[in-house]
Amino acid sequence: MLQCLNMKLLFDARYIRTDFHDGISRFSTELGKALLKLTPVTFIVSDIKQRDLINPKADYVMAPAPGILTEPSMSRLMNQYNPDVVFSPLQTFGAAGRTFKLILSSHDMIYYHFRKPPTGLPALVSIGWYLYHLTYAPQRLNLNSADVVATVSHTTQRDFERTKLTKRPIVVIPNAPQDLAKFVRTVDQSAAPKNIVYMGSFMPYKNVETLIKGMEWLPGRTLHLTSRISLKRQAEFDKITPKGAQIVYHNGVTDEAYAQLLANNAVLASASLYEGYGLPIAEALALGVPAVVSDIPIFHEVAAGGAQYFDPADPKDFAKHVKEFDSQAVRDHHIKNGKAHISSFTWKASAQALLNTIKSLV
Repeated sequence: MLQCLNMKLLFDARYIRTDFHDGISRFSTELGKALLKLTPVTFIVSDIKQRDLINPKADYVMAPAPGILTEPSMSRLMNQYNPDVVFSPLQTFGAAGRTFKLILSSHDMIYYHFRKPPTGLPALVSIGWYLYHLTYAPQRLNLNSADVVATVSHTTQRDFERTKLTKRPIVVIPNAPQDLAKFVRTVDQSAAPKNIVYMGSFMPYKNVETLIKGMEWLPGRTLHLTSRISLKRQAEFDKITPKGAQIVYHNGVTDEAYAQLLANNAVLASASLYEGYGLPIAEALALGVPAVVSDIPIFHEVAAGGAQYFDPADPKDFAKHVKEFDSQAVRDHHIKNGKAHISSFTWKASAQALLNTIKSLV
């Protein structure tokens, strides 16, 4: 039901990619769609295609694309539209001079533990990224400039509280899985899993090396690395690949191809050392595919009884837990538990949590 509140709400949609989604792009798109079904929203975009990916009829205002030079002045720029509340899916939205309530988001603390910047950034941005994460001070300054801080999981919320990253109230606006079932007719879990599917980047903290080394004890099975990968990174993996291991580098897949891989006698795998949420795990469980994942707190929050948990430093332990799914009873048990657990993560519920926060501010 549309809740027509007596306020003007701006939603920062400038991080939506118009070619293919990354994590923040999908989060912005799906949360924006769900929120628009609950209340009127005006979207801040730097490209009209961003608005169109949410709803071609939605209200919008134009603003510069995110950048080091433009972000500090965003609040002053938005003042001209007289909003009551602005929501940003990241923490970089400049708060100086604002005349409205502001909700900023921070999704994780990964880069305080692993300071290597994401690949593909311009050199100047990479340097700034690295310096930003040397101490908590810059992010504390940013987050404390808001009225409320949003994050995507209770695990990350506890990390923020433990490190005193902000003095502001912290609300959880969870991620949610996309519906991969629309791409497949059936999900085959009738036999022991022959495919092990990994979706994610190849940053060091993702620890894909453990999955590759673990294939030594998984003959007859194939590890599918679905994401785009540089030739340099693939060469590094080739050096540690066990003799005879079957590894396929897909170098990027469509959502449909990804769903079809998962639906073909597969398990979803991740050896990550740290995450803010774990969206590929959620998507697999929702499809009815069990997971084999690192024994870290966030994966217990996302997967609960839908996964087997292994020591991310032990490739042999990873292989051992993959083999646990050779049992039909074990597969059925985890599939049932995983589907039941992940059903509580929906974009509608997340949008309602955001709307409740907005109401509390106005």
